[in-house]
Amino acid sequence: MIPKSGNRFSEKIMRKGSRDNAMAQVNATIAGRQFRLACEDGQEDHLQALAQDIDERIVELRKKFGEIGDTRLTVMAALMVSDELSEAARKIRRMEEELAALQDARVVASDRAKAASDAVVGAFNSAAERLEGITKKLNQGLGNGVAIG
Repeated sequence: MIPKSGNRFSEKIMRKGSRDNAMAQVNATIAGRQFRLACEDGQEDHLQALAQDIDERIVELRKKFGEIGDTRLTVMAALMVSDELSEAARKIRRMEEELAALQDARVVASDRAKAASDAVVGAFNSAAERLEGITKKLNQGLGNGVAIG
């Protein structure tokens, strides 16, 4: 996956020899080597944490596989990060699909609730009209007697 434009770190890291004074500088140690990295102001701690994560992964891989070469260890660490990113993206897509399905179900449920509410209101109105009609008939049948209602 190629870094997307606008990434807080990748564009400046990828440009060798970039001397943009507007960017903050971070010195990070990865696999025993010092790297001077540029990032947006305020992102220094985050970049340092990312570098530390990569370094820790390389240390763990070195413990597991021994001295198989810095390049190979770095590539393996990068693949681990890429795998985690891919899995996270897959989970996000699945959750977005679930969210869309739930939103659709909510709309359907809302429409059904509205239809049920309208049906209940209609039934009450119909019952009220029938009761009024019955009351009128009873009042007419009683003639001059006591009116009901």
